[in-house]
Amino acid sequence: MTDSYAVADADPVATVLSWLTEHPEATKALGGPGRVSGIVEGPWPHLRVTAGAGGDLRDLSWATEPEVALEIYGDPGGWPGPAALRRALLVCAVAAAELPRAPQDARRPVVSRVRPSGMLIDSPLVTGQPRYILGLLITLRPPEGSTRR
Repeated sequence: MTDSYAVADADPVATVLSWLTEHPEATKALGGPGRVSGIVEGPWPHLRVTAGAGGDLRDLSWATEPEVALEIYGDPGGWPGPAALRRALLVCAVAAAELPRAPQDARRPVVSRVRPSGMLIDSPLVTGQPRYILGLLITLRPPEGSTRR
């Protein structure tokens, strides 16, 4: 049985981040390895995986559905263009949606569903650096046998 406090260890950001860091299609769409992290940094384009503003923690037990934001940043000089950034972000979202079908790792939370929380948003930074954002709702639960550390 899972400890009810283990829900705090079912981190959706870490789960999606580690998955996309290793995903071959995401790596290809972004132009190579080392372009997925939790911060805004080069090389460009770069995918930032962070906590989203929405979701549903339900009753704080078993499965929750938090939102994870995928933010793709282009070079501060404006490249690649909007179509290339949009495409790369959608490839990364599709790659994340494969998580429920992935072989289960006993150390990773169990992801049962990934779905968009809305539309892809063109939201450049005030400096003009291109950025697109897409939220994903991640239904997950702690791995079997999880207990508090």
